[in-house]
Amino acid sequence: MVLQDDFGKFLERLRGNMSLREAAKKSGLSHAYIRDLELGKNRSTNERITPSPETLKKLSSAYGYSYTDLMQKAGHLVESDISSGSRNVIELDLQNVMFIEIGRKEITYFTNDLKVIQSIASLHDFNSFLEKLDIFDFKKVDADVYVNFNQIKYYDEKAGRLYFDENGTGPFVTMSAIRQKKYQDQILRSLARNRSTSLEYTFGRGAFTGSFGVAERGTGYE
Repeated sequence: MVLQDDFGKFLERLRGNMSLREAAKKSGLSHAYIRDLELGKNRSTNERITPSPETLKKLSSAYGYSYTDLMQKAGHLVESDISSGSRNVIELDLQNVMFIEIGRKEITYFTNDLKVIQSIASLHDFNSFLEKLDIFDFKKVDADVYVNFNQIKYYDEKAGRLYFDENGTGPFVTMSAIRQKKYQDQILRSLARNRSTSLEYTFGRGAFTGSFGVAERGTGYE
């Protein structure tokens, strides 16, 4: 792993003559965030930042640079992780997973009765993992959290919480305001489908208005 300041300078060199706005367009990241990464800190809060694996994947595509090498330089992977290949792959049915948290070096799966941790072993494994999330209808609801929309049963719109039980008393995940707005329609449709309730009933009689929910990260799993 390179020092954070050095990694920021490395990203800036990698961008080369490409403008920040062009890099933003190619990567899907904001030009301000790309610049923050190059400086190694959030300019609004002055806090140090490290790009997530997903961010590095976008930069890898935009700059045409090895994703594995970026993961190593950022400290998300070490040589032993790469050489281990698929050794630590866990066979877990994503249909039964409620939500997933992606850390710097590991992925944590939450089901009704299990909390499973898997290391991010290689470029191939991580890319395949992200592709599977799309197939199984997982949506990114926060910086490092993906929720299985086929599992949500209750939605607290005011608090931005998604729950996995119909009463809204169990584990939940809190959505960011931006993604709550983005996925509002999909949430309501998923709730109607998952609870076998019509959309007309959802909007007309308020079956899903007020509290719908999802528990705070880790609630019930500690």
